[in-house]
Amino acid sequence: MGISRVPPADRSRRFRFNIFGDLRKQVQLVRPDRALHLAIVGNTYFWFLGALLQFVIVFYGREILHLDETHSGYLQAALAIGIGMGSYAAGLLSAGKIEYGLIPLGAMGMSLFALAISFHGLTFLQVLLLLGALGFAGGFFVVPINALIQRRPEENHKGSIIAFANFLSFVGVIVASASYSGFTHYLHVGLASFFLWTAAMSLAATVYVLYLLPDSLLRLLLWISTNTLYRLDVQGRENVPARGGALLTPNHVSMADAVLLIASLDRPIRFLMFRGSYEHPLVKPFAKIMGVIPIAADQGPREMIHSLRLATEALKNGEIVCIFPEGQMTRIGQMLPFRRGMERIIKGVDVPIIPVNLDGVWGSIFSFAGGRFLWKFPRKIPYPVRVTFGKPLPPTASSQEVRRAVQDLGAEAFARRKKHMHTLPESFIYSARRHPWRFAMADGQRPKLSWFSALTGALVLARRLEKQWHGQEMVGILLPPSVPGALVNYAAMLMGKVPVNLNYTVSNDTLASSAQQCSLKTVITARVFLEKVKIQPPAETIFIEDVAKDAGFGERLAAALAAGLLPARAVARFAGCHRPASLDDMATIIFSSGSTGDPKGVMLTHYNIASNVEQLHQVFMLHADDRIMGILPFFHSFGFTGTLCLPAATGMGVVFHPHPLDSRAIGALVSKYGVTMLLATPTFLNAYTRRCTPEDFGSLRFVMAGAEKLPDRISEAFEDHFGIRPYEGYGCTECSPAVTVNTIDFRAASFRQVGAKRGTIGHPLPGITVKIVDPDTLQPVGVDEPGLLLVRGPNIMRGYLNKPEKTAEVLHDGWYNTGDVARMDEDGFIRITDRLSRFSKIGGEMV
Repeated sequence: MGISRVPPADRSRRFRFNIFGDLRKQVQLVRPDRALHLAIVGNTYFWFLGALLQFVIVFYGREILHLDETHSGYLQAALAIGIGMGSYAAGLLSAGKIEYGLIPLGAMGMSLFALAISFHGLTFLQVLLLLGALGFAGGFFVVPINALIQRRPEENHKGSIIAFANFLSFVGVIVASASYSGFTHYLHVGLASFFLWTAAMSLAATVYVLYLLPDSLLRLLLWISTNTLYRLDVQGRENVPARGGALLTPNHVSMADAVLLIASLDRPIRFLMFRGSYEHPLVKPFAKIMGVIPIAADQGPREMIHSLRLATEALKNGEIVCIFPEGQMTRIGQMLPFRRGMERIIKGVDVPIIPVNLDGVWGSIFSFAGGRFLWKFPRKIPYPVRVTFGKPLPPTASSQEVRRAVQDLGAEAFARRKKHMHTLPESFIYSARRHPWRFAMADGQRPKLSWFSALTGALVLARRLEKQWHGQEMVGILLPPSVPGALVNYAAMLMGKVPVNLNYTVSNDTLASSAQQCSLKTVITARVFLEKVKIQPPAETIFIEDVAKDAGFGERLAAALAAGLLPARAVARFAGCHRPASLDDMATIIFSSGSTGDPKGVMLTHYNIASNVEQLHQVFMLHADDRIMGILPFFHSFGFTGTLCLPAATGMGVVFHPHPLDSRAIGALVSKYGVTMLLATPTFLNAYTRRCTPEDFGSLRFVMAGAEKLPDRISEAFEDHFGIRPYEGYGCTECSPAVTVNTIDFRAASFRQVGAKRGTIGHPLPGITVKIVDPDTLQPVGVDEPGLLLVRGPNIMRGYLNKPEKTAEVLHDGWYNTGDVARMDEDGFIRITDRLSRFSKIGGEMV
């Protein structure tokens, strides 16, 4: 018949003719499991109530509402349809798990709607709707109960226990028939009063369940709050064992982390919580219900060891225990080092470690994003959050191995943000509309622009460049970091073109090679700029002075109306875009010689750059009044991402200057516009230390150095002179470009989180995972051992332009081979030691 054979669950079991003996055995199997016991009782009550109402409804319709047979049948249909719809809704809301909180919610709903039907004077339509609502609540009640009956039993007893539950359901139906006869013939209970009795029984059942299983009420409250404030995307739930012990090890991002984990699983979780939080009067009653294990780090090692032993015993008893291995909630937006408490808990216990990653929680009102908890407006309700449970690790896994697994899950989870992301031109449009009059950009030659003015200006340029750029996929741009250079790039992106910012510091031959690889037909530049750089444009030249001059009032008005009123896609069509870009389309080509001297065109997609922008935004904790100094050229990947795309996506301001070594002019611009962020190379920082005054850089709150190693002497001299420490970061053009950064430490009374270490390049950005491997075997090396640095994340390039063989050399299964030799210490900080090409392996050592 096409039905596949399955092996028997219990070969040793024999058929028994003594049905009562078999029933007694099932009772003995069920009784120790309180949740299963109550589920079977609840299922029996549901069938009892359903059968009872079927009898009552028929006579209620005829005698109370004076309906004919057909209309009385509609009442029964309403109840049945309600149960079906409620069951379907319960399945959706449970999201692949058993949601215990629906049981008391359904029971209370049945009680409330049954009470409403008991009132006199209701119309047919009112009774019809109330019966449908009663059935809907019944669906909420019965779905998790049936799921429990199927999930809780051991595999070799599951079939018999389900049959036992079905037998009791049949008993419930028989009892309902007898009860109806008894109530009507002997107790003379009226038909309307049956619904009152139903309400009372359902209310009593609710109270009984909450008394025996108080955590179900808490789960109900948590379920309501979680599904109101958050939209959970849970992956890997099957990696958590259905029974038996397991240790969950999530990253700690917000005060709501425990609630999110409870809402993601149907098994009870016992959390370790600091005693100071546990003893809070508003927390302790709920913490006791959930079986929280308090831990006191400040009361000596004996108290802490006692708490860890309680957690170990819980694991041995087959419970799920959760510890946040970082030991504290992040205040810097980065994952902190994992402590060794988890290793002590699981020592000698044969249960799996389940790595867990919470993604998207940073930025919610319960996180420290923005420098405070709670007192900030939510960005979105419901707030999208991703919870990912990884594959089980053996109990012997070290804290570093678990941390790496959680970091890997973070890269997978970050990739799921893609469906909520926008292309670069869309982000530019939305940002300009959110902050139309906020400061957007300025340079030393032109007055400042607002974001709305910037969008309007880019649209005017796009309309004027439509004929010159017609039929071209890629367009060449030869302009320094400046307001015109930014607007031309924005115009190209709005038109669906791929802007190629050419390197004006290379030879004419190299420039021509870049243009030839991209098949550039035109290059837009400025006459004044060409006179200074003394280079030959490699294609037909368009001068921005000619494009921008004599822009009429009508053009500007039409662009302004389009910018303010049209939908984003219509704005792009107004700009001349015939096919809107997707996230997987190319956003730009950045030519990089890297450290090997082989020039290559790096293809970066909208998704690559948008991901890196979001990663930087999370770590820098950007504010509305932040402004960045744009001194890096747009042909440099950090110039394109950090000073062109980051401001456009976040609404922060940017101040451009074309000469990064013009220290005095840069100091004056930083002071004039209150610049708060500076991205530079150590060479530039050294020049600013010698020529700028401390007052010039008084507004800076964050300085990051990259592109080359930051020597201690330059870092210390800069800090001594300006009173602000520059932080070293690391990136590659192929990574869009940022990979790792050091961040500002968080300090409070008796509290510190280290965001930076001198001589290191910091931690990987959120959503990026790295590994350091042996160059020969590609197997991970140990802590503080040198090896080849590999990077994976959504910011990794599509590949090299027209060079598939070069792409294959550096991209393997999503991992990018940086070619750099690095070490990672036990706190997760990475230190670059050299390029692989300058190393040899002698006697198993890299020298």
